[in-house]
Amino acid sequence: MNAQDCLKMLREMRDVVFSTVDAHGLPRARIIDVMIVEEGALYFCTARGKDFRRELTANRNIAVTGLNREWQTVRLTGKAELLPDGKRWIDRIFEEIPSMNNVYPGKSRYILDPFRVSAGQIELFDLGKEPVNRAGFAFGGESPAQRGFLITDSCIGCGTCAENCPQQCIQSGEPFVIRQEHCLHCGLCAENCPVECIARREEYGG
Repeated sequence: MNAQDCLKMLREMRDVVFSTVDAHGLPRARIIDVMIVEEGALYFCTARGKDFRRELTANRNIAVTGLNREWQTVRLTGKAELLPDGKRWIDRIFEEIPSMNNVYPGKSRYILDPFRVSAGQIELFDLGKEPVNRAGFAFGGESPAQRGFLITDSCIGCGTCAENCPQQCIQSGEPFVIRQEHCLHCGLCAENCPVECIARREEYGG
């Protein structure tokens, strides 16, 4: 599994949640089709009169989340870029999704603007497996993000974290080790550690 596989999963889900931030800093979410996935990039479109379009212009940051029938969630974060040669891309999108002609017949399709997300972070979270499985990927030249928790060298080896872990994904050692691929990121280990030796990975740099 890699970033491109996750992009293809979003295309197969197709109707997924796209989230932006409005002019007041408030979150906004809507169901949008993932219309094209090509090597390393995701494509979609929206009409110029929509709030979604204005939000993308003011703040390019976007989050895309989808869930399939196998209880696999794909979450993507990145920046949306408005594509040049808009009519060509809109025609491509309508070729991929002919049902769009029912919504925007004829030349009315050209009220739509095409966007691409070609760099960012992707996380796959699989609740259909036991234990749960998680994987993170970067694409478009970005560095992989560090999420979740780690056990630092201040660990005293008491095992409290392992006893409390819902997925039993903490292994004994010096220090104890969290198996990141099965971690829920719930923070129960950190809350119960008697010496507070469990840190967030993005803050600790691990």
